[in-house]
Amino acid sequence: MTESEQLLDALDARVERRNHRRDFFKTAIGAAAAGVTAFSLTSKAGAQSTITDADILNFALNLEYLEAQFYAFAANGTGLASSQLTGTGTQGAVTGGKQVTFTDPVVASYAREIAADEAAHVAFLRTALGSSAVAQPAINISGDANGAFTAAARAAGVVGANGTFDPYASDENFLLGAYIFEDVGVTAYKGASPLVSNKTFLQAAAGILAVEAYHAAIVRGTLYAKGIQTPALITAAGQISDARDSLDGSSDLDQGIAAQTINGQTVSNIVPLDTNGIAYSRSPAQVLNIVYLNRASVTLGGFFPAGVNGTLRASAAN
Repeated sequence: MTESEQLLDALDARVERRNHRRDFFKTAIGAAAAGVTAFSLTSKAGAQSTITDADILNFALNLEYLEAQFYAFAANGTGLASSQLTGTGTQGAVTGGKQVTFTDPVVASYAREIAADEAAHVAFLRTALGSSAVAQPAINISGDANGAFTAAARAAGVVGANGTFDPYASDENFLLGAYIFEDVGVTAYKGASPLVSNKTFLQAAAGILAVEAYHAAIVRGTLYAKGIQTPALITAAGQISDARDSLDGSSDLDQGIAAQTINGQTVSNIVPLDTNGIAYSRSPAQVLNIVYLNRASVTLGGFFPAGVNGTLRASAAN
């Protein structure tokens, strides 16, 4: 057997191990967040031809609001400036969010850096969109019993049915909270890039994608390193990965961080990719399935309790 064949066999085995857990997550996550029925733009033939560059950038802006507010509160104890929240659509408030009392100075430094990057992404997209920029929608980043983080953690099995997950309680919880978002951001930008027609906007989106990939690698790599001493972290990351995978449809688009054996060697899994070494893509509807915490076609839920602003608002039934 060649090395390439051994690599493919190892990857196939990894997929098979994850697949048998999906039925559980498909049932659990369906009950994690309620929403109203709506059609998915991406589910109708030809619908993508009606999507403009502004629609794509505004979709990205909604996600950047979410990430920027989470990191801003976790790193600095305060959210984005009010001047960065206005725009078209219904402006909403942030529920939850507080500063993490970091014990690891490296994690604290990462948090501050990523917080600054995400705030810069919000500012950049708002400038690029001008008067077309959407307002920040209502965002739930609470770590209490009714928060979106707890709903996600319960559905994934990270905590029990009555448990609470607070991403601000420790360095490790913060990393797991960040892990929920980061891989999604990478796949969202990659999936949206073919829909952008303006080359200037496309170049900007590619630049943001690269930064999000750096962030994801930092989070995944730090979790992996800490998981060597605390294996429960690697298990929790795998559960979150499986939960995301069950939300976005039948395709296998996600990977945890557990070590793999390839060609007889133990290797890390910092970078989630396909057998060609290429990162996965998600459609806007698939991304909304994850952030709404719902496998149905809905227009709100989870981290966006009133939905996102803009044209691309509906998740997909799967």
